[in-house]
Amino acid sequence: MHMPLEDTLGLNLLAANQHQAEHNREHFDAWRLLCINLMSSPGAGKTSLLERSLAALATDLSMAVLEGDMTTQLDAERLEAVGVPVVPITTGRACHLDAAMVSGGLKLLRQQLDPACLDLLWVENVGNLVCPAEFEVGEHRKVALLSVTEGDDKPLKYPVMFREADCVLITKTDLLPYLPVEVERIEAHIRAVNPRCTVIRVSASTGEGLEAWHSWVRQQLAQQIAQLTPAMVLA
Repeated sequence: MHMPLEDTLGLNLLAANQHQAEHNREHFDAWRLLCINLMSSPGAGKTSLLERSLAALATDLSMAVLEGDMTTQLDAERLEAVGVPVVPITTGRACHLDAAMVSGGLKLLRQQLDPACLDLLWVENVGNLVCPAEFEVGEHRKVALLSVTEGDDKPLKYPVMFREADCVLITKTDLLPYLPVEVERIEAHIRAVNPRCTVIRVSASTGEGLEAWHSWVRQQLAQQIAQLTPAMVLA
């Protein structure tokens, strides 16, 4: 029994992407940096969160951003204003970044700096709750954002995104008093899909939860560096 052609093409595409993702990760390990892939639906607050986090973490960490967007560089311009290197990646009609796009972004980044001087590389993915979770880009950690304005059923309706996440940030918590939403119910649905992930409530507007979020990022960086072997670094 033969597999349908569209299924074969899909498997080949994912296999090729995985191969490139592993190649990207080898570079990240050799450069001794942590790569975090930020994913969410449009408007969940990825860029606003990064604006706050980049400013706070820049006191002792060297960082850069690969900024994915379908048609504009508006978010990249916002992050450049914070004072960190930013490489915009415009995807056109694609609803996600893939490993090849990130590889291209890395080549552009290397024209600006030596990635070995970085501690942390952020990948802000295209706003979408489905496709970004399917395509690894070589990241060490996946972080999903879910705003309280999206309701409590999204982890159940889009489980792959939340199942893959190492950390889920419940964003825009400053709006909770104005919404018929129970944040405990959101957390319960996240836990039902992924009991192992860290869940943090945050607000980029008020600063709620940002200290806990930044602490988690620093812990992941320390863990990633600690597990590198000399062979990985010298590859």
